[in-house]
Amino acid sequence: MELRFHLQEIGTAAREFWRQFPTQRVFAFHGEMGAGKTTFIHTLCSLKGVTDTVGSPTFSIINEYQYPGGEIFHIDLYRLKDEEEALRAGVEDVLYSGALCLVEWPDRAPGIFPPGTVELRIRAIDRDIREIIVI
Repeated sequence: MELRFHLQEIGTAAREFWRQFPTQRVFAFHGEMGAGKTTFIHTLCSLKGVTDTVGSPTFSIINEYQYPGGEIFHIDLYRLKDEEEALRAGVEDVLYSGALCLVEWPDRAPGIFPPGTVELRIRAIDRDIREIIVI
């Protein structure tokens, strides 16, 4: 899968994302700071029907949202040093819970992800264009 979109078309890109991955549960978003990971995840959550405020879980590490199909966990591993810290924070439990999990900075703890995790790279092509590819 490859999605390239203008920021004003982010909703269309997010709909296509969910169409491409109807049954997958864990998504690992790789990308540089400012690439648009949190913005895209916000849009993904909105399309699933999340009505809570979706924000970056940089300090909380894990944010939990309810949607009509269950729970979505938005996880940000940026502040963690390694897999041990992720385990202590309960990240592995969430990843194996069966809930939808959208993870930023997965490279901080690569060994804790379940089989079948969809690894994606998001990058800014320029100020207004983003690209998401499965890696």
